Amino acid sequence: MKPYFDPDYEHLNQFINPPRVCIDNTSCSDCTLVKVDSMNKPGILLEVVQVLSDLDLFISKAYISSDGRWFMDVFHVTDQQGRKLTDPKTIQYIEKALGPENRDFGTKGDTLPGKSVGMHLAGDHTAIELIGTDRPGLLSEIFAVLTSLRCNVIAAEVWTHNTHVACVVYVNDEITMSAVDDASRLSLMKEQLKHVLRGPLHGGREACTNISIGSTHVDRRLHQLMFADRDYESHGGVMDELRPVISVDLCEDKGYSVVNVKCKDRPKLLFDIVCTLTDMQFVVFHASASSDGPYAMQELYVRQKDGCILDSDDDKEKVVKCLEAAILRRVSEGLSLELCGKDRVGLLSDVTRVLREHGLSVTRADVTTVGEQALNVFYVRDASGNPVDMKTVEALRREIGQKVMLNVKNVSATATKAREPSGWAKISFTFGSLLERFLT
Repeated sequence: MKPYFDPDYEHLNQFINPPRVCIDNTSCSDCTLVKVDSMNKPGILLEVVQVLSDLDLFISKAYISSDGRWFMDVFHVTDQQGRKLTDPKTIQYIEKALGPENRDFGTKGDTLPGKSVGMHLAGDHTAIELIGTDRPGLLSEIFAVLTSLRCNVIAAEVWTHNTHVACVVYVNDEITMSAVDDASRLSLMKEQLKHVLRGPLHGGREACTNISIGSTHVDRRLHQLMFADRDYESHGGVMDELRPVISVDLCEDKGYSVVNVKCKDRPKLLFDIVCTLTDMQFVVFHASASSDGPYAMQELYVRQKDGCILDSDDDKEKVVKCLEAAILRRVSEGLSLELCGKDRVGLLSDVTRVLREHGLSVTRADVTTVGEQALNVFYVRDASGNPVDMKTVEALRREIGQKVMLNVKNVSATATKAREPSGWAKISFTFGSLLERFLT
């Protein structure tokens, strides 16, 4: 007979020394300080940064220390408009997610919806993961296949980098509005999507389609999919001014590897770096991050999980390449198309078909449904690499703007601290006024 093990035992330290979260709006005139003190545990830094990133908060400075048995960090944050955090719901969310209540957080619907990947048969959707070689019109073909299979796309996130594409799509049945759980239908869906991903020229890489099971943070899963597809092995056509400067050195007296990063600043930068290091089996013991004009500087003291440091040039080079890829995956240039309209089956297929017919290639996409409203952002560029012609923009307005509200923005990857909506959190912070205008 196996001895009884109390499941609460592993949380005993948290009961004795519960996490402390302080939201400080008085110490700094231009930002809010988020201070977290907690017992140290694996992955805690990523957990904290992930919560702040899900709220689309901008981190201008950070001081992190988790050596030994205690974790202490301070983040200087603002909202997307560069203001202090004053919304009581946002403050309460941070305190619950990172404080003593975080063990049971989300059991009563407190978490941000949709920030995980998985097949939720008890819910209303099924999640599909796609990996393949990017090409113009691919997203249009993916949505067309799902429409032909009587699936409604309720959300999706798409990243492209170095000719690779990774995508997580949430679908349900167009009639029952429930998750697609029929085995034969799922098998047909996987096969047809895999055929589309292969395409006429797939570059010798194997396309992959999975119906995901379990639960993983969406942005983290996209990083994992890109990493698994080895998108870091080539540099692509990135301009020198956008390429991060990354080095890995040794701090021999303390037994750390020191990772230094300097690059263009942007939202979610710290999350992308910490996420990549965590998934590469590194532990961040100390770190500092700051902004200097348009640039961000980060210094991270790390060891591998087994306690070893990076002592070979090949290992150092791989870390540099993987971090560079993680930083550049979110870099977008060209146009941002923000669409708001009544959702319907086939809407995404129609919109992406129009983009393809006008010679535009989608580099990133965030697709969300709120009630009956579709709130979508497509980052597009000319398929030939040239700037998008304004005549094309006007044609898009005429063709798409008749059915949905369309907002077109120029996006520059070199913009200083550009506030870009990402994922599900954009509903509250970016699309509120747009949706209000649409409904009135």
